[in-house]
Formats: sequence, C-alpha cells, structure tokens
Amino acid sequence: MYEDIKRHIRDVKDFPKKGIVFKDITPALADGKCFAEIINIFYEKFKGVHIDKVAAIESRGFLLGAPLAQRLGCGLVLLRKPGKLPYTSYKVSYELEYGSAELEMHVDSVSKDEKILLIDDVLATGGTMEAACKLVKKAGGEVVVCAFLIEIAVCAGRKKLAQYAPVGAFLEY
Repeated sequence: MYEDIKRHIRDVKDFPKKGIVFKDITPALADGKCFAEIINIFYEKFKGVHIDKVAAIESRGFLLGAPLAQRLGCGLVLLRKPGKLPYTSYKVSYELEYGSAELEMHVDSVSKDEKILLIDDVLATGGTMEAACKLVKKAGGEVVVCAFLIEIAVCAGRKKLAQYAPVGAFLEY
C-alpha cells in the first residue's frame, strides 16, 4: 500500500534552491486512487483520537487537511504565509532549511483547550511545524499530533517537534 504511494512521489533536484531535493507529492494527488488512499491512511490512523480541529499548513497541507477534517467530522484551520488571512492573526517567525519565514493563524481559529491535529506534506527540519505548534499554543489549543505524509529522517525534524506532540509520518526517506 505505501509502496504504491511512494511510486507517485517525485524527486525534484535543486528546488527551491541548489542542494535541496524536493519531495513532490503532486503526482500522488493527481492520481485519484492514490490520493484517496493517502486520505484513508490518515483517517484510519486518527479516527479514534479526540480531535476538535485539523490545522493545515499552506499550501500542500491544505490538500491533505481539508479532506481529512471532513472525514473526521471536525473543523479546519488554515495556517498561512503573512498577509493572506483577512482577519486579525497571530504570527510566528521561524527558520527553514533554506531561509526564514513567518506563519499566521486567525486569532479565533482555535479556542482554549481544543485538541488540534496539525498536518503538512513533508517533515524535514521541523521549523514550519514548530511554528504551527507555537501558534496553536498561543491560541490556547493543545496539539495532539503532528502528522505528515513524508519524513526526511536525516533532517531530524522529529526530534525538534517531540517537545510539542507525537509525530506521525507514513513514508520515510
């Protein structure tokens, strides 16, 4: 099952900058059967966990988070780059493996003590997901899991996230 999904993951060398090998999930999303299987894997893993909302990180995290939230019957929170959200937002700055960035979330997206599943496509150094964890915590929510389709194990992002919540990834490179 996972091998079929792995066959649909494309390596793009030197993207977004020289020396980076980007794991492109778009071929997996373009195949309806593969995309459905990806969402089903996440659903089966987390259907028994108390989750109030799925918080998805821009942009590929949206593609995983929206159908997962719908299947789980819970709300969806969007975590976006600065200037993309129309309402008052919390903001966190963080470092990437190839630069720095910021992440924002509406101040009313997560309520105190809500249980949040955070989702993104790839875990590398963990900087983006750590920023997401900080946003949820700032709003008073509790991160119950940081979920990924892919983990780049050599980047050790899992270690950075361990202080926030358990980490789940289905494919490892």
